[in-house]
Amino acid sequence: MSLVIGLDTGGTYTDAALLDVDRGVVLATGKALTTRDDLSVGLGGAIAKVLANFDGTPDDIKMVSLSTTLATNAVVEGVGGRVGLFLIGFDEAALERADLARALGQDPVYFINGGHRPDGGIQAPLDIAALDAAAHKLKSEVSAFAVAGHFATRNPLHETETRDLLREITGLPITCSHELSSSLGGPRRALTAVLNARLINLLERLITATQNIMSQQGLTCPLMVVKGDGSLLQADFALSRPVETVLSGPAASLSGAAFLAGAKSALIADIGGTTTDIAFLHNGTPRLKKDGAFVGGWQTMVEAAEIRTYGLGGDSEVMPILRGRTGGLTLGPRRATPLSLLALRWPTLKDLLSRQLDLAVPMATDARFVFPIMPDGVPQWLTRSEIRLAKKAIAVGPAPVAELAATQLALGAVDRLISRGLLGLSSFTPTDAAHVSGAFTEFDDEAAMLGAKLMARQRNGAGIAIATTPLDLAELALDELHRRSALALTDAALAHEGGGEAAISSNPLLAQSFRKTPAITTSLSRLG
Repeated sequence: MSLVIGLDTGGTYTDAALLDVDRGVVLATGKALTTRDDLSVGLGGAIAKVLANFDGTPDDIKMVSLSTTLATNAVVEGVGGRVGLFLIGFDEAALERADLARALGQDPVYFINGGHRPDGGIQAPLDIAALDAAAHKLKSEVSAFAVAGHFATRNPLHETETRDLLREITGLPITCSHELSSSLGGPRRALTAVLNARLINLLERLITATQNIMSQQGLTCPLMVVKGDGSLLQADFALSRPVETVLSGPAASLSGAAFLAGAKSALIADIGGTTTDIAFLHNGTPRLKKDGAFVGGWQTMVEAAEIRTYGLGGDSEVMPILRGRTGGLTLGPRRATPLSLLALRWPTLKDLLSRQLDLAVPMATDARFVFPIMPDGVPQWLTRSEIRLAKKAIAVGPAPVAELAATQLALGAVDRLISRGLLGLSSFTPTDAAHVSGAFTEFDDEAAMLGAKLMARQRNGAGIAIATTPLDLAELALDELHRRSALALTDAALAHEGGGEAAISSNPLLAQSFRKTPAITTSLSRLG
């Protein structure tokens, strides 16, 4: 009997299962809420439930396998640390290729003389003086570095020299593009290196938390991490290459769905809290996308199963459309903790929602709260205004956005801290809408209803309320979730057949046809 514990840490839940691999039997399962501020709490809860139903000893378990959607979610939501990018031997036009400029956002980039020719020869000497100056400037302003050299896959010398110098001066994590892919295409390698650098701290927290729980439970077996292609990676190696775990959660789900369905060919959709992941199974196995995983609009160079992932799920942030005369709601791609869930941990939330509802004039920040996710304290690479706001957030704990940010400038700082993964956001979500409609009632119904009332009274550009009742608001949110899910499935099916990405959703006329429209009735008397 070969026993394995499988773990999956998602945006909302952490699941554990004990499997007898030889017999293909699940012996025990456990589920706990994922605790973003301290991942070990959720992991410990799930593992403890599994072991409580196990008659053997920890020595009987031969491996722990960890999959996660946290890396996928972070890429889709644009969450991660501040990265310094060094482009060696490239000109500024490289930023306009492979969506590199959009991926970087406001993160710093330095263009350094050097790089190699297609034959591996040096095209220019590496500018050590410029590297040295930039490293000293950035060492307290970023959380990690990404390095991409011109034709580094033909000769990685300048990337490795840059890595060694940065490590000596800063001591920060460094990702070299040639370590992630052997393919040509410098800007796309740079994009993949940037995403990897952003994810390093996130995966380190997850793996460290898992190792600590294993130690507490007496589990001495190896810890393996699922890659995006479904294969396994040693945990210590995964720490330096976290981008390879992008799509690890969906890859594990694909295998599980195939096992449960008993089908060799199927279209499989995994709808979670943060993302919807869609893949095709052919002859019992997923097709690999060798030119790189496509995640949240980014074309990476990470070999993975052909899975298309969309920022759409039960915890997608619901936002009212306040401009224009039509109104309506938008979903995602950012994840938010449902108000109904936060109220279980923080009962004061309902009092604050009620007070907001008592105010005569609705505010754009109504039913929006933030809470700190900084187990290691405030990073010093933040700006001074961000540091002040982060310290205030730690001091007050969960708080209304309006309490932390009274100006547009401060609101911008709050958004940046959310995007850095240092503040968690809680607002109205489809999960809350399901509580209002009665379809799901596991959390706090009252908090969900208060959130729906606050959002329903928001007004569009014509001064008309978004919805007449909280139930109407909930149905609007769920209708939008269903519409976007149908679009995602259709887009994925067409893309799989060679129709291009987002073939339906990018066409306004076709996308509009997926909207729910009221039935048209005709009076015979009016027809004469």
